[in-house]
Amino acid sequence: MTATDLRTSHSGYWPSPWPVECGGNRRQKHAAGRLDAATSTAEVTSSSNGRWNVMVVRRDANEWFAAGTMAAFEGDRPFGWVQRIDPNTLEAIADTGPLPCGDHVWCGAVAAHANGSLYNVNGSFLHRVSTDCEVTAERELPVDQAHNGLLVMSDGSIVTKDLRLENGGPSTLTRLDPERLELVHDPVQLPEPSMGRIASDVTHQGEAIYIPGTTRVFRLWVEADGLRLDHDWQPVYRTDPSQGLAWDSCLSGGSAWIMDNGDIEGVRTIFDHHPNGRLTEPNRGRLSWQNPAPWPGPQRLLKVDLESGQVGEAAPLDTPGGGIIAPPVHVPSLNTVVYWDSINGGIAGLDDATLELKWSAGIRPTMQPVVYEESGELVINDFTADRHDDVVVLDLASGYVVSRVDVGSPLANGMFLSPGPDRSVFYCSTLTMAKISWH
Repeated sequence: MTATDLRTSHSGYWPSPWPVECGGNRRQKHAAGRLDAATSTAEVTSSSNGRWNVMVVRRDANEWFAAGTMAAFEGDRPFGWVQRIDPNTLEAIADTGPLPCGDHVWCGAVAAHANGSLYNVNGSFLHRVSTDCEVTAERELPVDQAHNGLLVMSDGSIVTKDLRLENGGPSTLTRLDPERLELVHDPVQLPEPSMGRIASDVTHQGEAIYIPGTTRVFRLWVEADGLRLDHDWQPVYRTDPSQGLAWDSCLSGGSAWIMDNGDIEGVRTIFDHHPNGRLTEPNRGRLSWQNPAPWPGPQRLLKVDLESGQVGEAAPLDTPGGGIIAPPVHVPSLNTVVYWDSINGGIAGLDDATLELKWSAGIRPTMQPVVYEESGELVINDFTADRHDDVVVLDLASGYVVSRVDVGSPLANGMFLSPGPDRSVFYCSTLTMAKISWH
């Protein structure tokens, strides 16, 4: 199977190059075409909208939808929202208005379904939304907890999961019918709490969902009447409490690529409270991802074989107290996997077979990046020493920064970069949304 085949979206989504976060269920973050940023001039459109902007997805050509929540950790009640945006000005063409979220403050997701609707999960609610941003169905999910992301299965059903940390009890997967948002079957409880978003793939064995828990990576087979836990494939990625929990996985090249050290102090603060993120005392200082890590271990990259379950690991940045808020990316044509350390700074390209260091760069990324494999470019952010967020383009063969753009954002978080029209990228963060075009 070729790298292109691995990135093909399945029939559950609207036929779009980016209908869901990360571009598809395998979370490979690969965009079609090329930027050629090194020989181009960057132009920025920035909007300081005061919202927690999470992601942008595309439905039809020139149909772009942004989704997010509100950073209402105290005071006014939080809510979710979906907007259809003008891709040039970033202004809202249509808006759902406030969507209930169970008072949870956390980043959800939106996806363009094959049936033409948009589906948005935020907090403990799921909404079906028309292209005019009219809410056509609403469902309060069975678990009163923040849910982090949704994926559409090949049969059109929607799967989402609540986020829980190490002492929060086991997480639950909920699968819903897309028409009326009714449960397809009873919710499925995992053996462990799970922090990272789910990833999924269709193989010759069937459709599978992959989820990092607190110590193991789990696989569940998607069947008509249930999600069946694979008891024979549960690789252990974490045995040492000096390391943190894993975020999402990137499924590529026969492996699940993950990074640990994700339950940083800010994440722990949000999920120490219920509703999640509604703080009971003024402790906003604990929310920053820049705070020291609550463990001594370095940031690790982990390679989990999807057949044997064998786990390989590397930590070439090797700085104590590493931490991240996003997963890695794999670039098959360059035999390279890219990982980073947000707390200490640093990004590195590793050989995907030996996990030996190929290059490193002194930037401080936090976001979910975009890969332009055809031109060998990685788009990611760099939160600078003078505390503003830049979008940078790295040459994937050398790690050299070929383009740097100040997007006008004073804050960085772990949200999603998404490819836009005509050699552009959408940037989503707390308080700021931007579009960067290269001409």
